[in-house]
Amino acid sequence: MNDQPGITQALAEIGPRLKASRTHRGITLTELSATTGISKSTLSRLESGQRKASLELLLPIALALQVPLDELVAAPKIADPRVHTTPRQVNGYTVLPLTARPGPLHAFKMILPPERKDPDPRVHEGYEWLYVLSGRLRLILGEHDLIMGPGETAEFDTRQPHWFGSTGRGPVEILSLFGSQGERMHVRARPRRATGN
Repeated sequence: MNDQPGITQALAEIGPRLKASRTHRGITLTELSATTGISKSTLSRLESGQRKASLELLLPIALALQVPLDELVAAPKIADPRVHTTPRQVNGYTVLPLTARPGPLHAFKMILPPERKDPDPRVHEGYEWLYVLSGRLRLILGEHDLIMGPGETAEFDTRQPHWFGSTGRGPVEILSLFGSQGERMHVRARPRRATGN
């Protein structure tokens, strides 16, 4: 069986935790043995790590010491799945990265202030997908000048002259998926069912 990170260490710490809990309460090995029915030598070997802990041994000990079982075991904690990021200001926009790992595609939530309404089209490598969460987004892409509302999306090659910002009537919140090497987002959807006549 493959060892998972933290399990070996948690098992190795049971003995010292057991001893610390017992001595903190001023209970001798003899007294704990009498209360639990576990021999003094077994208790001593548990505390020194010479004997593997089992539920049959730990449950009566936890009851005798009046401590929760997890205080003796201290199982490894499950990693927090949330992505913790800090918003930053980029060219007058508030940008919150939503991806923490390096990779070809990056996701961002962006807040575009109403003051950023004067187009300044740029060109760079990559491919971008935008989704408007709230507000009215103005997107200039080549010869197109588009106004987009909540729920609307756009995708484009960033080697085309492009700019996006507010229409000037309030801030705009968008989600952006960006592939710096031109990676495109792939959407998988169920095929439409054929409808009968």
